[in-house]
Amino acid sequence: MQERPGDQDASPSALRRSLTLLLKVVVSAALLYLLLGRTDFSRLWSYVRNASAAWLAIALLLYLLMILLSGWRWRILLDAQHVSVPIGWLINSYLVATFFNNFLPSNIGGDVVRIRDTAGPAGSKTLATTVVLMDRGLGLLGLLTIAAAGSSMASRIGGRPPVLASMLWLALGAGIAASAAAVLMPGAVARLLSPLRLIHQEWVEERIGRLTGALTRFRGAPGALATCLAGAIVVQAVLVAFYAAIVHSMSIPVSAWHLAVIVPISFVVQMAPVSLNGFGVREATFTYYFSRIGLPIESALVVSFMGAGLIILFSVSGAVAYLLRGPRRAEAAALDGPPDAEGGRR
Repeated sequence: MQERPGDQDASPSALRRSLTLLLKVVVSAALLYLLLGRTDFSRLWSYVRNASAAWLAIALLLYLLMILLSGWRWRILLDAQHVSVPIGWLINSYLVATFFNNFLPSNIGGDVVRIRDTAGPAGSKTLATTVVLMDRGLGLLGLLTIAAAGSSMASRIGGRPPVLASMLWLALGAGIAASAAAVLMPGAVARLLSPLRLIHQEWVEERIGRLTGALTRFRGAPGALATCLAGAIVVQAVLVAFYAAIVHSMSIPVSAWHLAVIVPISFVVQMAPVSLNGFGVREATFTYYFSRIGLPIESALVVSFMGAGLIILFSVSGAVAYLLRGPRRAEAAALDGPPDAEGGRR
């Protein structure tokens, strides 16, 4: 039987993925083992047993609101690129992406879903990817804004947060400067990426052209970018409110301003590809922060676990949304752009 050219690389690649997944499992398990070894399980269970179901239901509704707002922001960015996609389809895609993020060992899966779902209407995978990356970037700026404001206010009300507000404001300023430079000077981005042309000049050249074209269109839509940044700040505030509802349900004495710091930071920490969907790393971050403001490890763990559990529960709706996609797939196909020169989608 003749061996295909790609078969020689398949085994090393599969082995690498398996080893990476194993490493993430080990890191998550080790961190959870260390944290749970210091935990009073009777106190932990008392928090869960006395939790208010009504407030937990409110938390789930707040998470739904966050998804709806995120879909709205995504549509504004697509409109700025002259790409028309129904808001219902974008929310469906966000729900499916949330499911993939929580049930695959990487949060990249959700972005792949969103890119795939809009590549057809955009007529280009590069354009769809650029929009998703812009959405991610603005989301990070919104996250830093909430964390910096929370740290500033928490310092004033007492219980100084372990992350200095000045550091967060500096990071926010650097992020805004970098984002503004990319939008205002697309040519500089093209020059920065020019070494990639050594890989495959024609293919890379074409993608860099589409990327700079998308950045140029964003430069011509400052109102859309400002609206999306404001929306990103609101989304992060709703996420903090989601955790505030969880905290309130168990009567844990932590202020919303402290949550405005720890919640964004925990999500940034989870971006590091060293754990299985953030488990262990997220709990260690909550534990460190809560201990610095005088709260027991059990309160940190229960807030982290309850938040993750509710998000996973909510993300099951993404599986339902995926199964019900039949008619919407036809709608997406009708919106597909023209194929590229090689006969496939760009």
